[in-house]
Amino acid sequence: MKDIKLIKNRSDIGAGTRGSDMGIDAIEIAAINKENDYFNRYEFEDVKTENESIYNKVNNSFGKQIESVFNQCKRLSNHVKVNLQEGRFPIVLSGDHSSALGTISGVKAAYPTKRVGVVWIDAHGDLHTPYTSPSGNTHGMPLGAAINDDNLDCQVNEIDRETAEYWDRMKNIAIVGQKVIPEDIVFFGVRDTEEPEDKQIEKYGIKNYKVAEVRYRGLSVCVEEALQKLDNCDVIYVSFDVDAMDCDMISYGTGTPVSKGFDDKEIIKIINGLLDSEKVVCVEFVEVNPLLDFKGNKMAETAFDILNEVTKKIESL
Repeated sequence: MKDIKLIKNRSDIGAGTRGSDMGIDAIEIAAINKENDYFNRYEFEDVKTENESIYNKVNNSFGKQIESVFNQCKRLSNHVKVNLQEGRFPIVLSGDHSSALGTISGVKAAYPTKRVGVVWIDAHGDLHTPYTSPSGNTHGMPLGAAINDDNLDCQVNEIDRETAEYWDRMKNIAIVGQKVIPEDIVFFGVRDTEEPEDKQIEKYGIKNYKVAEVRYRGLSVCVEEALQKLDNCDVIYVSFDVDAMDCDMISYGTGTPVSKGFDDKEIIKIINGLLDSEKVVCVEFVEVNPLLDFKGNKMAETAFDILNEVTKKIESL
């Protein structure tokens, strides 16, 4: 049985909308309302946050709150690295998706000589950099930093020196340089991207299993094919952004909802299918925002149901 550790990272400074820092508490409330003792059964760690930095007057327009995002990712990276080195399976519960850079960096730091694969279950590609981002929100940049490619061919922003320096530091968290080879990234459900991201996807041949393809070809077929694409990877990190799910069917309780996504049962089958490979060493859940949920606590309830089923699978391995 896997020794599971919950890592609670209540940070939302990488998002454009406040509230995902409350997502973890909303998931815990969902468990309580379902009379499920999930959060009493597992040890956990809280990651120190800098959410108050949102009130700072200094704001790098193409890398908003980038200093604090860097600090947050660095802290989270250490939590993940230590738990992996001590033989535990970290389940990371985060606010916004910028945290994924910290998690990926922690995985790579724990396995510095091993090849890390990433399965990105999300409506968005998150391959932007400060040079290409239309919003400047760093939750759209974690993979851009992880692959260590500024995508200057698609540059649209002139960034200041401070932003450039912090961006370089972000790319070098935990270990220097690239954490993931771009070809070792697989997308599930990505359907809302900008041109600079599309160019990166095309350039590196990143496979995106869109919702229609998964339903047409069969979910298990696509998951098995994804694992074959990552066959040369020694370990795999799975990142689940709840906006991968259909906002009209599930909930709008997330920062950047997109329609025509997966349902919760499909998400469970995708993640559990990946876990069957026994290469997955870390799973992360992000972007539950209860302040945007007009169905009560529906998104958090759905996220908890997925979390509970995925945890059962991890324990069974």
